[in-house]
Formats: sequence, C-alpha cells, structure tokens
Amino acid sequence: MVNFTCNATMEDLRITGELPIAGSMNFHELGLIICGGCTILAILISAYSIWMHALNYTKPREQRHIIRILLMIPIYAVARFLSFWFYYHSVYFSVISDCYEAFAIASFFALLCHYTSPTLHSQKDYFRAMHPIKPWVLPVNWFAKCCGGQRGIWRTPRSGLTWFNVVWAGIYQYCFVRVAMTITAVVTQYFDVYCEGSNMPWFAHIWVLVINAVAVTIAMYLLIQFYIQLRTDLAEHSPFLKVLAIKLVIFLSFWQTFIISILTSSTFSILNANAYLAFPDLYVGIPSLLICIEMALFAVFHIFAYPHKPYRPGAHHSSGGEAAKYPTGDPDDYGPNQGGFLGARALLDALNPWDIVKAFGRGIRWMFVGARRRKQDASYARDVRDALALQSHTGTADCGGVYEAEV
Repeated sequence: MVNFTCNATMEDLRITGELPIAGSMNFHELGLIICGGCTILAILISAYSIWMHALNYTKPREQRHIIRILLMIPIYAVARFLSFWFYYHSVYFSVISDCYEAFAIASFFALLCHYTSPTLHSQKDYFRAMHPIKPWVLPVNWFAKCCGGQRGIWRTPRSGLTWFNVVWAGIYQYCFVRVAMTITAVVTQYFDVYCEGSNMPWFAHIWVLVINAVAVTIAMYLLIQFYIQLRTDLAEHSPFLKVLAIKLVIFLSFWQTFIISILTSSTFSILNANAYLAFPDLYVGIPSLLICIEMALFAVFHIFAYPHKPYRPGAHHSSGGEAAKYPTGDPDDYGPNQGGFLGARALLDALNPWDIVKAFGRGIRWMFVGARRRKQDASYARDVRDALALQSHTGTADCGGVYEAEV
C-alpha cells in the first residue's frame, strides 16, 4: 500500500548521541566551528570587494552587476551556516538563498552584454551585425544532427539578433522559475507536503528539484554558449575568469546538494546514517559544510575575477597596466562620486531588482510577440545591400517598426 504521508522532515529530527570524531567533539560540533570560521572569512573578504566597488562606483551600469555577483558568496555562506546550525529549519534557509542564484546568473549575463555595448539598442545593433553565428555546443548540436539539422527545432538561428533574444529569454526565465519554486517550497513545507527527505512524486520536493535543475541547466548552457560566441570580442575583460568564478559556485552548490539529496533519499538509501553521523548531518550538514568551505575559497577567487582597481577614479585614463584591460566603452557612464556616502548609493542601486524585472518582461514579450516577427528584421537579409534596403524600409535605424518588435 502506498504511503502518502511524509514519514519525517528535518523539523521532526534532532541530533542525539553522535559519537566523538575529534577529541570530545562529534561531527556536528566540529562542523559548526568549521562552517562558522569559513563563513566569517567569506563575509569579510566579500565585504571588502563589495565596498571597494561601492567606493569606486565610476561605472554603475557595470558595477551594479558586479556587486550583485559578489553578494552571492556571503548570502550562500550565511544561509549554509544557518542550515548547518538550525538543520531542522534548513529548507527555508536553502531555498531562499538558492533563489539568489538566478539573479546572480542574470546579472552576469547583463554584465557581459554591457561589455559588448552600453545600451539595449546598441546591443541589438551589435548582435544584428554578428557573423558568423557559432553552432550550439554539446549536446544540442547532436540533437540538431539527428532531428532535422538546420530545419529542425534545434537549428542555429540565422540572425544574430534572434540568437541574442533566444539566449536572453532562456537566461531570464530562470529568475521567474527560481522565485516560483522558492515560493512553492516554502508554502508546501509549511503544509507538510514538501518532504525534503523523500523523492516520491506525491511530494513537492522532487518536482521543485527537477524543475529547478532543468531551468538552471538551460540558463547555464545558454550563458556558456554566449561566452563561447563572444570570448574573442570580450577578451580584454578577462571573461574566462568571470565565467569560471560564477559557474563553479553555481555548479558545486546545486549539484552536490542535489546528488546527496538523491543518495540519502528513502527511495535509494545509498548513504545511511551511523553512530558517528546522524541523518540531519548526512543530509544537511555535509552539503552545508562543503559549501561554506567553498565560499571562503571563492571569495578570494572573486577578488581576482572581479577586481575594483580598474574602476578607480583616473584609472580609465591610464595607458597601461590592469586598468588598460577595462576600457570605458561608454564615456557618459563615468564619474568619481556616484557611489554616495561610504558607497551607500551604490549598494542601494545594486539591490534594486527593477532592471532584472524589466529584462524578464522583455524576454517574455519576445517569446510571444517578437519571435513571430523575427524574420522581418534586417538581419535576415541575404546580403548587405538587401539589409540596408530593408533597414531603410522598416525604419530600424531610428528604433521604430520591426526594431521595436524585437524589444
């Protein structure tokens, strides 16, 4: 007979009777010390990086996204430390902190877009002229070969602008999906139907995991595709370090938690508790401990991946050195005092999510409106002469007509 009742949740379990593993300390006590130390270290290092950007807030359109990315480290570290300490309420800490992951991915994509051109309209002009468009990376290129090639659903877009819009919509969808799944997890946990210790389909936990996994895989795949297409053009901004910094954080934090969740679930029961390791420490403690340690290391890595020195007042005018790798790109987006008193204005600007909300709205609009009109755009013309004629006819040069349909 099928049991539709969640046998146990973290709220029902308490750690009692773990045998010592280091002197008189058991795993939970030792892990709590390590988690706390790594969390403090991650916070201090990240706070320094964030504050330096806030004090040298000379390019807000770029640095607001950098600050958001840097914030991911202390948010993850604090959430996982609290999950380790208050393991019986870990589901709330983990799903709320993991929700920030989507905004970090979106901010990183927006940062790369700004490196190409400073405004949305100039970005669309940039991608409209982009050629050639590289084929999709593995495994989509395999799907294309066996499912219709350039006539199938997995085809590479002929237009750089369409390619850009596909990537845009695929990345920003994760913001909506992650927020929706976070709300779902919190609500179902409150009504005792989340059941994080089970992967049975009548509980919400497995569905939240799978939907999040699909959404983050799509977003990260398209982000990597975006990087591969533009890595030569963005070489002066050291994009590889930036991609690696954010990809490793997201990959490790999500997939190691996901794998341990599967291995410890009642469905598979591959990893089991013992006298030295209680189930809450096995299910919640080990992933939280790993992430706290990793966040301390990534906080150091982010100093080099997202340095503040190129944004110091006057650095843009230097002829060599590190600042030379970061040209202004947009001279109007420069000023030495835009961060406000002690960087407070910069922090408020970075914490304002309205630009991400608008970007998600643009992605949805393109999916339901712009995608149907995409072939009317000048980028689908066969040669430059036809493109110029079509652009003149449709009025894309002054942001009207079809141009606005792609917004």
